[in-house]
Amino acid sequence: MARKSADDDPLVPVTLAVGQEELLLDRAVQEVVRAAKAADADTDVRDLSPEQLQPGTLAELTSPSLFAERKVVVVRNAQDLSADTVKDVKAYLGAPAEEITLVLLHAGGAKGKGLLDAARKAGAREVACPKMTKPADRLAFVRQEFRATGRSATPEACQALVDSIGSDLRELASAVSQLVADVEGTIDEAVVGRYYTGRAEASSFTVADRAVEGRAAEALEALRWSLSTGVAPVLITSALAQGVRAIGKLSSARGGRPADLARELGMPPWKIDRVRQQMRGWTPDGVAIALRAVAEADAGVKGGGDDPEYALEKAVVIIARAARSRGR
Repeated sequence: MARKSADDDPLVPVTLAVGQEELLLDRAVQEVVRAAKAADADTDVRDLSPEQLQPGTLAELTSPSLFAERKVVVVRNAQDLSADTVKDVKAYLGAPAEEITLVLLHAGGAKGKGLLDAARKAGAREVACPKMTKPADRLAFVRQEFRATGRSATPEACQALVDSIGSDLRELASAVSQLVADVEGTIDEAVVGRYYTGRAEASSFTVADRAVEGRAAEALEALRWSLSTGVAPVLITSALAQGVRAIGKLSSARGGRPADLARELGMPPWKIDRVRQQMRGWTPDGVAIALRAVAEADAGVKGGGDDPEYALEKAVVIIARAARSRGR
């Protein structure tokens, strides 16, 4: 979710949205536009790309108006502005016009850093919009989406939604909106399953769950379906690694209540219960074998092999066999 600076008034002269998560960048813009239109329904909104903001354009857009109209000027991909236009923007930051809100969308990083630093130095309100590459970040995003609607969703439901939809925040936000609109009461894992069962079968985490449970045929079926629907192989190796590591962590942990183990291992309590069920056939040697298989698959899908699909299939089979190593 987007993180904001201490000054949270969207109508300050300059808002700086930094990051590469398109949904969060769009929401940062929408928040400013909504606030401006609430203050003045006739607010003029100009949404510009770097190509549209030429030298002199900003001065023209922010020049005094006879009608003193409120205006929002949005500049997307500000890191790509030409050097001359950057000079214009920096000059404007020193003396922003009244009744005008400038919104700069910047990807962050080294490119265009001078403009980024200038906006911060000028006291711009900053909204962080980082790309959410970690499953934990996307899970936190889903939880926040439900909280924002005033609705309750169980931890299992939030996790199932992330597992089913994947990494696209727009789709996750849309799924939350659909569930909130269609379902009364608390949203649980069964509800998510009814709505997104087809997507869940294509999930990288479904592949991992079936593999660490020793269900090789189901894991391979889920893997082939995932790949056919466009799931990136690196996401599947990541899910396999997380699944095997969770087995290893819990098998070496001291016994105790799920809440205590959750604090010790950094897992939610519901996941402790799930991993406990999955680890019944595992041995320490099996975990070691599975981790090596994941490492080989990871190298294979990142250019170390000729056939990423074969590398994943091989890893899934080895992991599933390792899951049934106890008692052999």
